[in-house]
Amino acid sequence: MQRLGVIVLCLLSLVLCPSCKDTTFRSSVPTYPVRFSIDTRVGPFVHFANASQNEYVTLTDDGFRYNGEWVAARGALDAYGYGGVVVFLGMNGYNAFDLACPYCAARGTCQSCSIDGIFAVCPHCGEHYDLGSGIAAPQKGISNEYLRRYNLILSDGKITVSQ
Repeated sequence: MQRLGVIVLCLLSLVLCPSCKDTTFRSSVPTYPVRFSIDTRVGPFVHFANASQNEYVTLTDDGFRYNGEWVAARGALDAYGYGGVVVFLGMNGYNAFDLACPYCAARGTCQSCSIDGIFAVCPHCGEHYDLGSGIAAPQKGISNEYLRRYNLILSDGKITVSQ
């Protein structure tokens, strides 16, 4: 009886194990460090806290930009991902994404997307990613990946973005 149970267990594991596969999503955008904070209580980001939808802050190697206008240098310890980071205030609150186009990153021709209204637009392939929706989904069908999303914590007027 015990031997029959062992045989059934072995047969069951042989049937079920091949159906298991790795379902971990791997972005085409390489993993680079991301860590910075935006204090909306002081300095150039005060209006970002009280902003209406579709306001944004980007961080790249040349520093912070608020709605496209340069406002501050990045700190020595700030890290800004692969193609820069955008923190976008959409209909469901603040969200943070890497500005590297996944389609172009997979092909080794990555350039940072620019912001046009509620879209991040890749200058190389022309794909538009909808930032206003909160998920940065591709809109033209060129890419089949969303922009890489980063963790964002909003606490006491301070936005902290990390990997």
